[in-house]
Amino acid sequence: MVVGAGLTGLWTAYYLLRAEPTLRVVVLESEVAGFGASGRNGGWCSALFPASLDKLASLPGSSRGAALAQAAAMRDSVDEVGRVSATEGIDAHFHKGGTVVVARTPAQERRARADVADAAGWGLADHLHWLPAPEARERLAATGVRGATYTPDCARLHPARLVRGLARVVEAAGGRIHEGTRALSIGERRVHTEHGTVSAEVVVRATEGYTPRLAGEERTVVPVYSLVVATEPLPEEMWAQIGLADRETFSDHRHLIVYGQRTADDRLVFGGRGAPYHFGSRIRQEYDRVGRVHAHLRETLRELFPVLGDVRVDHAWGGPLGIPRDWCASVGLDRATGRAWAGGYVGDGVATTNLAGRTLRDLILGRDTELVRLPWVDHHSPRWEPEPLRWLGANAGLRVVTLADAEERATGRPSVLARLAAPLLGGH
Repeated sequence: MVVGAGLTGLWTAYYLLRAEPTLRVVVLESEVAGFGASGRNGGWCSALFPASLDKLASLPGSSRGAALAQAAAMRDSVDEVGRVSATEGIDAHFHKGGTVVVARTPAQERRARADVADAAGWGLADHLHWLPAPEARERLAATGVRGATYTPDCARLHPARLVRGLARVVEAAGGRIHEGTRALSIGERRVHTEHGTVSAEVVVRATEGYTPRLAGEERTVVPVYSLVVATEPLPEEMWAQIGLADRETFSDHRHLIVYGQRTADDRLVFGGRGAPYHFGSRIRQEYDRVGRVHAHLRETLRELFPVLGDVRVDHAWGGPLGIPRDWCASVGLDRATGRAWAGGYVGDGVATTNLAGRTLRDLILGRDTELVRLPWVDHHSPRWEPEPLRWLGANAGLRVVTLADAEERATGRPSVLARLAAPLLGGH
């Protein structure tokens, strides 16, 4: 049984049914399949993993080789999403054009070059390299570009098309998805729902940012909101001035995360953090829209691309993602209780959920594979602090990264604030 019909839950169901078609696989979903972050993210299917290679290598029982194996598995997962989409007839607008992340200030350039040097130190120079300013502007003609990092290991896609298509494939393969069935708690080989208790040999928790709604899981992750806007379709002559000819995903090297893509119908989708964490890990529909954050995203877009002028923003939305206390995603199975889990993707979940689904398949079926030996398997993140410490810490972190970007714009040097706050924000 799987709790949560997002990408984690659906990939798990998909791979279990493809491996053992006679299995009875049931997925419980409180809303509709893909309602959460899986259906309304920024559409990056990326090899990014929320924990650094250094952190992965330092986990108990891990090593440098294990961290590199995790990175390779993430790259494979990007291609696997594209392969399954094509094989199963899921028109998710998958296109692998890579990611360009521009540096627009001296401090951002210093960070970008350090990232490239770090990748080279791990033997991954082919997967992240520096683009001088002219090459960077050819890919993304944002204002003030001094250079950029580029990785080929990312695809753009339409997240709602992917998750809804995957749900249809799971049902066609014999899986049963019960929408409108909210789980209240997960016990030993059972799930307590609003409509009664259901038992299963294995129960997979695949609830990501909604995990705190389960009894006993209030401090497992914090739900942090990310908000997104989408422009009207842009004419080709405007795209010729912006770039993204290969439909690369894009960002810049600021501290407060932003992300964007060029959609199949030529809209510019742009999102970012900045919405507050809500006391007690509350999740409400009205938090999906924060006027000042959406307005800031529109202003940032026009700062990056003045050619947009008065282009209309057609859509604005948002939703919560899950952040574990150590910012390290994990997957695992406790054989003694039949409880399995995956999550804590910190917004890097589109490809990571696929890796989670294949790993859970192998764990549940008792397969001894390379996937079950990756360092994130059976990792347990610490629990978040109780309130009000959780509220104070999460919102202080948000304030710090906002101030850090302002500090760098004013001084031209790397932020002291960001360095001091790194341990709170998942850094070393």
